[in-house]
Amino acid sequence: MSVFPASAMPLSEPSSSEPSSSEPSLPETASPRPAAAPPSASPSTSRTSPSPTPPERPCVTELRLSAFAGHRGSRFPLGPLTLLAGPSGCGKTSALRAYEALARLGGGAELDEVFPDPGACVPERARPDAQHRRGFRIGCTADGPQGPVRLDLAVQAEPGLRVVGERLTAGGRVLLETALRDPGRRAVQATWYTAGSTVVTRAPLPDDRLGTALLPLRVAGKTEGQRQVLAAAEQMVVALRSVYVCQPRPARMRGPAPVGTGRLMRGCDNLAAVLWRTRTECGRRHGLLVEAVRAGCAGPVADVLAEPVGDGRVRAVLDRGDGVRTGFERLGDGELRYAALALVLLTGPGVLDVDPVGEVPAALQTLTVLCDDFGTGLDPRQRDGLLRLAARMCERGHIRLAGAVSDGEWAGAVGEAGQARVVDLVR
Repeated sequence: MSVFPASAMPLSEPSSSEPSSSEPSLPETASPRPAAAPPSASPSTSRTSPSPTPPERPCVTELRLSAFAGHRGSRFPLGPLTLLAGPSGCGKTSALRAYEALARLGGGAELDEVFPDPGACVPERARPDAQHRRGFRIGCTADGPQGPVRLDLAVQAEPGLRVVGERLTAGGRVLLETALRDPGRRAVQATWYTAGSTVVTRAPLPDDRLGTALLPLRVAGKTEGQRQVLAAAEQMVVALRSVYVCQPRPARMRGPAPVGTGRLMRGCDNLAAVLWRTRTECGRRHGLLVEAVRAGCAGPVADVLAEPVGDGRVRAVLDRGDGVRTGFERLGDGELRYAALALVLLTGPGVLDVDPVGEVPAALQTLTVLCDDFGTGLDPRQRDGLLRLAARMCERGHIRLAGAVSDGEWAGAVGEAGQARVVDLVR
């Protein structure tokens, strides 16, 4: 059976018993109407009731993978600190990859930048429809001052990469809906809520970008309906934009780094350059970093700093407090990963290589850190300490973390103490 009807693709999620299919499409009409009741949670995830008080800072509270890579009809509730748990191959990495993809699309990136290998995103057993099309469906919910706002996206991967359907809903109303009407045109037909002299406005939008991110450029905001559309779109974009993907690579963290801008790259290659900058910027945060590194590294630690080695480069070192300085090139992989993740949790968008919404004050944004293999290479003491540090930082509300771990039992035990939400993908 194909979910690629002759016209467009429904954005509803398939049941677990539905045969593998190709790709999703939107209904024929795009007029505002109450949103469909959400499907039940997939067996591998847990659901929580929505917060009675919307958060002040927009944040993503649910990730939906209706048909993406190895996922079918999966829903992942996301709290301030969420760990996806399960063995290799259960879909942890693909879930985080889908989250990152939505974040990049929310920042205005084009589809081919976000999905360089779109065929890998199509469910393995998906069959092409009569037009030889296959694709995938992803979505999320962002909570904030406007209440829960839901985004669902249908993407055609084959024969050509393009958006074929998008829906933005809030308060039971469809605020934006797009559908591919003419496969020969590089555009989708968009309809957004107006509630003025006409109920909706129709116009074409590009088929290689997220329509929600383009709304502020297309909607005037003259009517109450238009202002509702803009507020929902802004909440979704703000929730998605401030995402930092952290993938520490110890082999590249050992060598000196050019001073540069001092913004930490996703592989933490330039950790020494960032320490060169942050050590003098905020004494309190640096003191917390030293305390964290002291707890996770072998031997005494009096300070964590960077020192020049010439040619505009610096190297990271541990000051042992007795006149001896240990270069990071001597540290083990676990110590390096631990130090890098601790630095990420104790800093913010000004230090990390992220692209937050410049028009929105930093106090109204939440940084979300995505970290695959969160506990890889760490001993039990390091894992527990890092998770508890993450819990303390996430409680403050300015940072959230979604990570992947293989040991769900460990994550659950420590999570209860550290207020982490653990989603077991194989339960």
